Amino acid sequence: MITVKQISSKRDKKKFFKFLIDLYKGNPYAVPNLYMDEFAEFDPEVNDAFRFADCKMFLAYKDGKIAGRIAGIWHRGVNEKNNVKQLRFTRFDVIDDFEVTKALFAELFKWAKELGMTEIIGPMSFSDLNEEGMLIDGFDKPSTYIEIYNHPYYVEHMQKLGAYKVVDWNCYRITAPTTVQEKIVRLSEKIKAKNGYEILDVAYLLKHDKKKLHKYLMQCMDVLDEAYSGLYGTSPLNEKQKKREIDSVNLVLIPELATAILKDDKVVAYGFSMPSINEALQKGRGHIFPFGFIPYLKAMKHVEVANMMSIGITAEHKNKGVAAIILHECTKGAIKLGVKYFETGPMLENNRNIQNLWKNYEYEIAKRRRCWGLKVE
Repeated sequence: MITVKQISSKRDKKKFFKFLIDLYKGNPYAVPNLYMDEFAEFDPEVNDAFRFADCKMFLAYKDGKIAGRIAGIWHRGVNEKNNVKQLRFTRFDVIDDFEVTKALFAELFKWAKELGMTEIIGPMSFSDLNEEGMLIDGFDKPSTYIEIYNHPYYVEHMQKLGAYKVVDWNCYRITAPTTVQEKIVRLSEKIKAKNGYEILDVAYLLKHDKKKLHKYLMQCMDVLDEAYSGLYGTSPLNEKQKKREIDSVNLVLIPELATAILKDDKVVAYGFSMPSINEALQKGRGHIFPFGFIPYLKAMKHVEVANMMSIGITAEHKNKGVAAIILHECTKGAIKLGVKYFETGPMLENNRNIQNLWKNYEYEIAKRRRCWGLKVE
């Protein structure tokens, strides 16, 4: 017997987040979310996205045991921005039982009809900074900090539901260079001199003036907001959301992997990567302390794999060669740290601007993720 329960209590939310960890226990490719981030993401008092979005969370039980979970998000902000009537789904996880999947989505269809929505899409969270897309290719590759792993049978379940492709994201694995090309050095210096660009000394500010560093990091969030505004599924970020994101950045900030380019003392472009903390999250089961702390320290000091989080450039400086400077600084930092590979987060398959960044590097598409759509009738 399958039953579905809408949840809201802290106790049930713990079960909701723990289900993912238990479902993938021992799976070498699955990396749990940071537990405290998950709680914050679904807490209206912490996540300011709840000012323009509503959320319902559900747990499915089969024979008295938790067999699946799903959350629905009615993102009024994005719907108004794009003039659509969509309900998002996120944090969908389930045992290999299609009847459980049907029961979970039945709750979302019910809510969507009550709201007058015409389509359910996902997996999509509150913003583009969060986990998005269902893994459809690359099941033998480890997920990253900003991804959620899923079994291949999820795809079969979605197809049985009658879901269709809305958009795909590619995740790239890039071999880190071992030397800096002289022509890139000359090009970078020429672009800086021509446009009056300066490189923010992140290492100095991290050690001597964290308050000033915070100011520049907030400006990076402004650049991100502008640069990503036209991409699928994005929504504007307010100050509280930006500060939350910076708190996450500070947890994994390594100066060699963080670049900010200034013009007249204002950030006009940035590039941010972080060390892979997969082992820490796996051993800590979503927690850094206590069992993930030693792997976390190890990951921060010995960076073999770095996760590329995002690159942003303001429209005014987009075609002035800024990307070459970011890649040059990123390469220098990677060589200094001994990074062997970069792994990107999900990047829209038709985002040629991003794909062109890797044309001079050895890379491969390691994973593909999909946003599914379901008609509400």
